[in-house]
Formats: sequence, structure tokens, C-alpha cells
Amino acid sequence: MRLAIFAALTASALCLAQNPGDFKPAASNVLNAQYPRVDSNSRVEIRFKAPDAAKVRVNFWSGPKAEMQKQPDGYWTFTTPPMAPGLHYYTVIVDGAEVSDPGSTAYFGGSKWASAVEVPEAGETYYLPQNVPHGQVREVWYHSKVAGAWRHALVYTPPAYDTRLKERYPVLYLQHGGGEDESGWTRQGKANFILDNLIAAGKAKPMIVVMAHGYARRAGQSTPDPRSGPPGSPEMRKAMQDMLSAFEDDVVQALIPFIDSTFRTIPDREHRAMAGLSMGGMQTFHVTFNHLDLFSYIGGFSGAANVFAAGNDRLDVRTAFNGAMSDPAAFAKRVHLLWIGVGTNEPERMKQGIEKLHASLVEANIQHVFSQSPGTDHEWQTWRRNLLDFAPRLFQPATQRPAP
Repeated sequence: MRLAIFAALTASALCLAQNPGDFKPAASNVLNAQYPRVDSNSRVEIRFKAPDAAKVRVNFWSGPKAEMQKQPDGYWTFTTPPMAPGLHYYTVIVDGAEVSDPGSTAYFGGSKWASAVEVPEAGETYYLPQNVPHGQVREVWYHSKVAGAWRHALVYTPPAYDTRLKERYPVLYLQHGGGEDESGWTRQGKANFILDNLIAAGKAKPMIVVMAHGYARRAGQSTPDPRSGPPGSPEMRKAMQDMLSAFEDDVVQALIPFIDSTFRTIPDREHRAMAGLSMGGMQTFHVTFNHLDLFSYIGGFSGAANVFAAGNDRLDVRTAFNGAMSDPAAFAKRVHLLWIGVGTNEPERMKQGIEKLHASLVEANIQHVFSQSPGTDHEWQTWRRNLLDFAPRLFQPATQRPAP
């Protein structure tokens, strides 16, 4: 056994030694920034200038948290072990102060602007711009009587939207996660490129995708803060419920009417879908199951809904979601797709919640799709893969829908 382990470590070290100089600037860097860098073994090299600092640490949110080493030129450096593919948020802690890396593009995540590094997935181009027709991402503002304010959304229109003026399109409402905003699905998630490539390959129907601001409040109220108490506390649950309720009404009463009156949509439930990641998945299940007259496709990426009673590991389909699934056959006719997914390396609490929901749906004979993203955490590569599987299943004739 020891010889086998030694041989494996030696082979790994040899592999890394064979490529000591193939680090290249990350695709996520700002213009001409040489660091952070990524090599062919998916290692990331960070270099940060802080000549007067006594201690510098790097904090990858889904990766290493480590001391950086000071170099004679005043730069601090650190090289990670091989990392999973995808976009990894990180910050640098300089003598106790958390800062962003000026070499990285800033992304809104964790309720703040943070650095991130893109680690390519070998052989995969589905989320990269390719030589195919491209859609557009448009910025829109709509007035919401629910919020008593103007609200913001991004809207992807498919290729040829502006030339095939008589064509109307189905709509996917696609929500971001907690701590992120409506820019996440295009800036971090590359959703527009994923859709461009799927549509060009004939794997997905051309569709409009609406990415709305997920934090909602009612007119005259402040935006509820889901972090107002410890996880699971009454304060946190109330804040989340208030925000869910306000968001639901905003989507139904303001956003959908605005989209249907502004864009060439097919404005019926058969051509309307909703999905979201993490918090956005919870919002999706809350909105869609309360309004099955408006939606017929539902997706939860690393998030769905807290439908388990205390101490209960199974879903009671007789009561969950207003009893919408009490008749599995009737539900299958009404909801064309119920999709849930999770990364295999996600935190156990999140992973187990999705796995328990899947097991409950299987036990109750509820037709659905369950997908696991191998080797990825609660991070964007999980959700890119989720969208890659989810989008081709939307708006297809019943005889052409991929099997669950």
C-alpha cells in the first residue's frame, strides 16, 4: 500500500514538474493583467503586491485558504493544488483587511464585489463564445406597483430576434443566487453563450431569458435582510418569507406583464419556464407552485424549497406545494418538466436537501429529472452544467422531450 501511494505521489509530482512553465493569465483577468495565472493541471498562481504587509492570506471560497509567501520584490505569491473547473471566487486578506485582487475582474458575489479566477474545463466549450450566431443581452427597467419603485432586469433575446419580426418566443425566467444579482447569469454563468451554442446546434429552442433582481420589498418597506439572524432562526425565516412573498407578487403582477408587453413572447403557461440557483431555486419553487396557471417548466439548481417538516426526511406529497403533486399522473400532465440538480462536492447540508427531495419524489412516483454535477461545489460550473442540461428540455413537443 505504501509503495502504491509513493508511486502515485511521485507520478503526480513528475506530471507537475513536466509543466512548470505553462501558466497563462486567466481569462477572467482585467486587461493585460498577468496574474492570477492557471496552468494545464488546473493550478492557480496568485501574485499580490503588498511590500509593507506583515501577513497576507488568500481565501478561495470553494478552495484553499492559505498563507501567501513574501518575495524579495514585495510581491506575495501562492500556488493552489489542482482545482475543479469553473469560476472560483476569492479575496486576499492583508494584515487582517479583506481586499480584492486588482488583477482580477470584479464580480458581484457574497453580497460584495470580489475577485474570481476562471479555471478552464478541459475539452469543454459549451459556455464559451463560438463562431455561431449570437443573441443579445438587454438591460431593462420596469416599474413595479408592488415595490413602488423601478426595478432592473437583464433580458437575453435569441439570434435573429431583430430580423424575424413576426416570430414569437417562449420565455425562461432565470434567477440568481443569494449574495449575487441579476448580472450573475451572464457575467459569471455565461448563460448567453450557453444558449447561443445550444440554439446553433439545434439542441434548444430559441427562447427569451429574463434575469431579474431577486431582492424584493413592498412599497414603503425596506428590503428584508435574510441574514438578520442565525441560519434557521425565526428572524431569518421571517425575513426570507417576506422577501419571497414580495418577489412572488412582483414577478406575477409586474415583471411578467412587462415582459409580455415589451417583447415578442408567447404569453401562456405552455411557453413559460422558471429556474434558479440556490436562493433563486427556492424562489422558483415558491413562485411556480403557487402559480401553475402561469408556468409549466420548473428547475432548481442547488436549491428548491424547504418542504421537509422538522425531523422528517421525506416529502409529504399530499400537503407539499399546496397539494399540487397529490395526483402524480395529473401533475405530470400539467408540469412538463420538474428538474433538480446539485454538485457532488457541495456542502452536505445543501446536497442532502436536494437528495432527500429527489428520494421523496421517486418514492411518490413524481416524474422529474435529477442531475448531479461531478466534482463541483456550490459554484458556477455546477450551474452552467445545470443550464446545459435543463435548457434543451424546454418547450419541446412531448414526443421530442429528452427522457427524465
